[in-house]
Amino acid sequence: MQAGTLMGNLASAVGVRTEDAAMVAALKAGSEEAFSVLIAQYSQPLYSLIARSLQDPADAADITQEVFIKVFRNIRSFHGEASLRTWLYRIALHEASNQRRWWSRHKRQELTIDTPIGAPETDDGEDTPGLSALLADAAGSPYDHAARGELKARVEDALRKLPDVFRTVVVLREMEGFCYEEIAEILDVPAGTVKSRLTRGRAALKQILVAEGLASALAGGAR
Repeated sequence: MQAGTLMGNLASAVGVRTEDAAMVAALKAGSEEAFSVLIAQYSQPLYSLIARSLQDPADAADITQEVFIKVFRNIRSFHGEASLRTWLYRIALHEASNQRRWWSRHKRQELTIDTPIGAPETDDGEDTPGLSALLADAAGSPYDHAARGELKARVEDALRKLPDVFRTVVVLREMEGFCYEEIAEILDVPAGTVKSRLTRGRAALKQILVAEGLASALAGGAR
C-alpha cells in the first residue's frame, strides 16, 4: 500500500514537471495563448498574496500586473531550478517588497502606522485557530456573509501588523498551502528558518488577535 502511494506521488510529481516544461516552452516561444493561461491560473492567487503583503492593498492590482510583465520579460532566463509556481511567487514577493520599500519612503509619514508586535522565540504549541478557513470564501446567509466579511477584514488588518518576514511565511503556509520546502525555495532560505519564522509569526499573530479581542471570534467563525 505504501509502495503504491509512493509511486503515485512520484508519478504525480513527474506529471507536474512535464506540465511545467510544456508551459515554459510555450512561454519562451512567445505563445499568447500560454500567457493567457498563465494569467488566468495565477492572477488571483498572486493578487491575494500581494494584497496581504502590502501596507496598502489598493496597490495590489498594479503590482500583480507588474509581476506578469516581469515574467514576460524574464521567462527566457527561467531554467527550471525551481518549479514555475515557486518562481512566480518569488517574483511576486520581490515586487511586493519593492513596493513596501517605496511605501515606507513616500507614504509612511502620511499615515499612522501601528508598531508590529514582537513575537516570542518559542512556540506555544498552538496554531492560530481557523485562519485559513476564515480567509477562504464560504457560503452562508447574508448576515453570516456580512459578519464573516467584517471579521475577515479585521484579521487581514492584523496580518499586516506582523513584521514582513513573519507575515510572508504565515501567508504562504496558511493561506497558499505551500510546504516548508517550497517556501524555503521561494524565499531562498533553509527550511529550518521557514519553520522558525512560521512559529514566531503564528505566535505574534495570536498576540495581536488576543489583544484586539478577535481570537474567540476567529475560532467560532471557523466552525
